[in-house]
Amino acid sequence: MSNSQRLPLFSRGSWSEADRVAAILRKETVGGILLLIAAVAALTWANSPWSDGYESLMNIKIGPSALHLDLTLSTWAADGLLAIFFFVVGLELKREFVAGDLRDPRRAALPIAAAVGGMVLPAVIFVVVNRSTGDGALQGWAIPTATDIAFAVAILAVIGTHLPTALRTFLLTLAVVDDLLAITVIAIFYTEEVNFIALGLALIPLALFTFAVQKRVRSWWILIPLALITWVLVHESGIHATVAGVLLGFAVPVVRSRALGGPDAGPGLAEYFEHRIRPLSAGVAIPVFAFCAAGVTVGGFSGLTSALSDPIALGIIAGLVVGKTIGIFGTTFVLSKFTRASLDKSVQWIDVVGISMLAGIGFTVSLLIGDLAFGPGTERDDHVKIGVLAGSILAALLASALLRIRNKVYKRIHEEETCDDDHDGIPDVYQSDAISRDN
Repeated sequence: MSNSQRLPLFSRGSWSEADRVAAILRKETVGGILLLIAAVAALTWANSPWSDGYESLMNIKIGPSALHLDLTLSTWAADGLLAIFFFVVGLELKREFVAGDLRDPRRAALPIAAAVGGMVLPAVIFVVVNRSTGDGALQGWAIPTATDIAFAVAILAVIGTHLPTALRTFLLTLAVVDDLLAITVIAIFYTEEVNFIALGLALIPLALFTFAVQKRVRSWWILIPLALITWVLVHESGIHATVAGVLLGFAVPVVRSRALGGPDAGPGLAEYFEHRIRPLSAGVAIPVFAFCAAGVTVGGFSGLTSALSDPIALGIIAGLVVGKTIGIFGTTFVLSKFTRASLDKSVQWIDVVGISMLAGIGFTVSLLIGDLAFGPGTERDDHVKIGVLAGSILAALLASALLRIRNKVYKRIHEEETCDDDHDGIPDVYQSDAISRDN
């Protein structure tokens, strides 16, 4: 491939994709702020004189025992509400690779490679730190591998930075790929025993759901019962029930059928579902899970010091802060050298470092993996929560400080990317880019 044909790293892409990403991040920003409020509320309650009330609330059991669904509220939040979150992840990832800019393998290579690098190195760092800890400590190797997009965009909103479109798209896509890899890790490495009969039975409602959505059925009274039955059977199989959410999301078609006008006739069923379910995921499911998962009793300064001296907590913090940064940035840098592709003119390597640091915010899925690795309510699980909180906050502070340095440049790029002198609803720079690509 010649230099003129080589796609620059972090180019802004098409207007349709940029507009869609901006709409998603606006919803995730609201959800992220609610997540932060929920996490602070849980921490405050758990460390107040009324902490027993929080613990009692989390341990309340509801649900039919005959179906093995008499679960605690905290388990319902992890297994049930996060299934909604992963359903949206499945929709988003499928849309990206079928109809989004990532259907171009050249564009897809960067976020996929960066996500892999951003998972492998944190895991390696955790293992190195805990190689001599013993007593099953290495079960937590996957805890620092996740990125929380809602938390990350909430931090961006708080610090008021105007990231270029290419960087925002990269962060979102990186986090979505990261979530898919995380749920794969959960399914493979954190499943102790599989009930193959229940798993086989789960394929029946999943197939019926797939058939219905492929026929463009939108009736909730049909789809919700099929989705719930699939979730129950996957839960019964021993595989973490959030896997059902991803599978259901993958089943939904992305583009319109030819009978309905094809891809150019408007959004497909996946985008239709995403518009309606993302607010539920970002505004309810994730904040409620955060409230249920973040309420760790620190035990004062001595308790905090004890927790942060635990190699498990140290491995998590090092993995999130150092591993994520070096893993994502290093993979991106090596990829640029291997392909001899240059950065887009609107991006510098310091921006990539800042985004890599921001990806070290690993709140939601990290807490979920911690529960699976060491069991909810255990001392190690408490240390996991403190490690995840400390690592995520430190990553957020470092990323914020670095990205703020470039904020004046980001504002100038933002003005360029939103300027619409001809008032046709499409920023002029995207039309110029389209003309350049055609020529």
